[in-house]
Amino acid sequence: MDQIIRIGLDTSKRIFQLHGVDAGERPVLRRQLSRDQMLALFERLPPTLVAMEACGASHHWARVLRAIGHTVRLIAPQLAKPYRKRGKNDPADAEALCEAAGRPSMRFVAVKSAEQQAALMLAGTRERLVRERTRAMNAIRGYAAEFGLIAAKGAANIPKLLARIAADPAVPALAREMFALHAEEHARLDAQVAAIDAKLQDWHRQNPTARRLTAIPGIGPVTASLLAMKVPDPAAFRSGRDFAAWLGLTPKNHSTAGKQRLGGITRAGDETLRSLLVVGATAVIWQTRRGAARRPMAWLVGLLERKAPKLAAVALANRMARIAWKLMTSDEVYHPARPAAAAAAT
Repeated sequence: MDQIIRIGLDTSKRIFQLHGVDAGERPVLRRQLSRDQMLALFERLPPTLVAMEACGASHHWARVLRAIGHTVRLIAPQLAKPYRKRGKNDPADAEALCEAAGRPSMRFVAVKSAEQQAALMLAGTRERLVRERTRAMNAIRGYAAEFGLIAAKGAANIPKLLARIAADPAVPALAREMFALHAEEHARLDAQVAAIDAKLQDWHRQNPTARRLTAIPGIGPVTASLLAMKVPDPAAFRSGRDFAAWLGLTPKNHSTAGKQRLGGITRAGDETLRSLLVVGATAVIWQTRRGAARRPMAWLVGLLERKAPKLAAVALANRMARIAWKLMTSDEVYHPARPAAAAAAT
């Protein structure tokens, strides 16, 4: 067999498809193997560049293959798709990954360590529990409204609503029994979210990057921790604008023939990070409009005079993302008197 210089590896639970090329870009390896066969083959091969799609188990296999001497590149699915020929199957996917990895301008996903994936599991567990708690609260509010009982917004008002339901004789006994079940579920989820938040706070206190990010107005411990967890290699982005574009906070571009046509934000990338940044920006805008901001930003005050608050929130979230990228890549500390300079440098 000719010397293999690059292999595209399409992974699954039990079946792995390989496509390898030599120095002349000629296919010299097309094989479908089981898990054990695949690992045995890579243990026999000399150090080789291996390209995989960035998916659930890809970081695990990247660590395994790196441990036996191979170089691993993870490619986002949307970047590998254009290199796939007509029809989708495992051999075509492996060939597309091999081809995409050979492009000099290809962007790759950083391989995460087991500790980084554990931190992301903490963040994902919190997100799921918060979503389930919100679903439970909405169910309680919806059922209560059918009996003419309503409560003010906010999670803190749910226990008060449940107490009113339990004390209202007009609510049938069967309904009170069902509300008791919902109350137990809500209390359980509330306790689990509190426990996860405590673990997240511990992680935040031990991570210097997350601590520095909380100095940015609108970024709290949760947002700072998720930024540090989900962006293990901020230097992979060439600029703060690239980072904001990865988060989906930059406008869609439909320009042609020298005419600039910019639309709404792309909403690409990580939805959780984007949402948290926009929520934090909304809080800053709310304080600015009430005159409660300790250091109101002149550009934000001027923007609010021209644009709607929601548009200003997205613009501020974009700015926050760029400043966060600057702090993560330079190890600098945020200085309130120099936010404009930090954003301009990106």
